[in-house]
Amino acid sequence: MGELGDGGITHRTVALNGIRLHIAEKGTGPAVLLLHGFPELWYSWRHQISYLSSRGYHAVAPDLRGFGDSDAPPSHDCYTMLHVVGDIVALIQFLGEEKVFVVGHDWGAIAAWNLCMFRPDLVRGVVALSVAFMPRNPLRKPLDTLRLVYGDDYYVCAFQEKERAEGEFAQIDLKLLMKKFLTYHDPKPVIVPKDKGFSTPPEKEIVLPSWLSEEDVEFFANKFRSTGFTGGVNYYRALDLNWELTAGWTGAHIQVPAKFIVGDQDLTYHFPEAKEYIHHGGFKKDVPLLQDIVVIEGAGHFINQEKAMEIAEHIYQFISNI
Repeated sequence: MGELGDGGITHRTVALNGIRLHIAEKGTGPAVLLLHGFPELWYSWRHQISYLSSRGYHAVAPDLRGFGDSDAPPSHDCYTMLHVVGDIVALIQFLGEEKVFVVGHDWGAIAAWNLCMFRPDLVRGVVALSVAFMPRNPLRKPLDTLRLVYGDDYYVCAFQEKERAEGEFAQIDLKLLMKKFLTYHDPKPVIVPKDKGFSTPPEKEIVLPSWLSEEDVEFFANKFRSTGFTGGVNYYRALDLNWELTAGWTGAHIQVPAKFIVGDQDLTYHFPEAKEYIHHGGFKKDVPLLQDIVVIEGAGHFINQEKAMEIAEHIYQFISNI
């Protein structure tokens, strides 16, 4: 099976792009950047860090801006992809690398795709988990589209209001909230009615799956207890601003070798028209160097933790052949 775990990982905080960025790393060799999503941390990659470092790679997993031990600018204006990619480019330069492999999940996948779009010269190859490349729609802002399709109670729309995000999160035990997030395993869209909200206790006790321990949940809960959620939620609040600022890349293609992995129970895989785009030519048209699409049966959204070894092997198989 190979090894999993988080032993021997070292940590440092570096000043770059106007903020302090915390990174976890292990190993020597070609650099592999591992970019997490919401509501996560570098810790989501603990297994892949150990796996890749043992196979001759320098695995580097930052807490993205707004998360964990990295700085969290207060305004959502500081969370566009220009800012996030700027952090990643500065990190690549700090590491002294000319090119890196980049792996991203959820918001980390979006950041990885944007890095490839803005600076393909810096990327050897990209592995995206859960979120396929999403070409910019020049006709409608993202939040308008989401409200049109799902309504105001869709979680991304609810996140636009502090009382419906941070206000709700403050009313529930952090460990219970993290359990609700990380064990979510439903392909249906996340709808949060105002009369229920994120703080509503689950109908039955949450039993942790084998891939997630009480200690893991406690690690996430402790960090978010310290930092709050505003930094992470600000990514969602910058959606329309990001759309405005990236108008110059409308119609751009990703010219980097790529692999995409998604669970068939991931809510992102069930977005309207997502499967059609992924499997029937649209994705390949926008990402001409797309080498592989992997759909993992029975896997949900937090696939890098749920299927840790399988994901590690998929990453290694891809990067070792470029």
